[in-house]
Amino acid sequence: MATASSPTSEIYRRNGFPSLFEVLSRKTLPPVDLFSFYIYMRDQQRSVDYLDFWLDVSQHLSLCRHYVRRLHRSVIEDTPELEKETSKRSSYIVDNAGEGPSTEMATAASDQRLSAFLRSDHGSRNHSPQNSHGSNKSNQSISGLERPPRPSFMTNTNSPGDDSSSPGQNSSGPDNVPKREDLRASAEKILYTYLLPGSEREIIIPQGILQDIQEAIEGPAQRSDPELFDAAKDYVFQAMERDAFPGFLKSKGLGNLVPPSMMMRLIIGLLAMFGAFWTAFILIFLDKPKHIRCWLILPFTIGVYALASHQYMLDPILVLVGYSEYTFMDFAQMREPYVRKLLNGRAMMVLVVVILVDAALCSLFIFVPGRRL
Repeated sequence: MATASSPTSEIYRRNGFPSLFEVLSRKTLPPVDLFSFYIYMRDQQRSVDYLDFWLDVSQHLSLCRHYVRRLHRSVIEDTPELEKETSKRSSYIVDNAGEGPSTEMATAASDQRLSAFLRSDHGSRNHSPQNSHGSNKSNQSISGLERPPRPSFMTNTNSPGDDSSSPGQNSSGPDNVPKREDLRASAEKILYTYLLPGSEREIIIPQGILQDIQEAIEGPAQRSDPELFDAAKDYVFQAMERDAFPGFLKSKGLGNLVPPSMMMRLIIGLLAMFGAFWTAFILIFLDKPKHIRCWLILPFTIGVYALASHQYMLDPILVLVGYSEYTFMDFAQMREPYVRKLLNGRAMMVLVVVILVDAALCSLFIFVPGRRL
């Protein structure tokens, strides 16, 4: 059931392009959803490691939240019956801490409470549920740059605070319950995968931020709380918002084609126009009748349409039937209302341009007097 605060109602109230935070929070629909942004970062921006770092840190936050919830449940189960109500009330704030990314002002305090609890939790191992498979199961990441997007990108029905929507998480059974060692393994994996110089998928962040994170994880404190990644996460978020996100909105919000498809249309358009002009001059100099020259409409239409599609980065017919291209010759239905409305208007404008240019060229070469050489 949709409520006033549900992602669906927010989508239909939006009268503009979404923000990067909305995209990363899975509050948008194709063609400006998280899946499309991941494809754009991988294939066009060539900086998908930054997005993967941000998502892995968010996944680490979800893992910490899940750990704290199960820890408090186990504490309550071991508490005498008369003290259970008091224990439930006192642990409610920590149990619900960390709901939402650290970039949301309304949830910054709860994230800090979650991290403060994890830093002060020294005896939690006695209450940690057993039979955990560890972060190898909950924090799997694919090593190559050209790997497929995460399966969780394909779902958009879970609320952002729901553990079931976290990548790689399945809290339905006891075998997936994390332990404190899993939190540390998750933090170390992020450090060794993305941050250390020469790491497998190194991203560039300020040296001061890197040193603080390395000292917090490898130093005496041996921290694993999500707050230690806040500075790096915010830096990566701002870098994506400044360098990648405007191009993504331009590509998906003002067009519906990817660069390989645009290049294909440019080649087809140039070849079609060359063939049209070559044929037109031959028919004129052979003094062919006008009903034969009418066949020039076909190559001129193909050429003008293909060149206009390349110039405006959209295929008007695909837009009008409601599809956008996210990889070469792979299409997805457009479901974001504002984007579809905007692209429909641009598609009609492009079609008018195509018709006018095509009509002018065909009229010129069909009705010009012929002269046999």
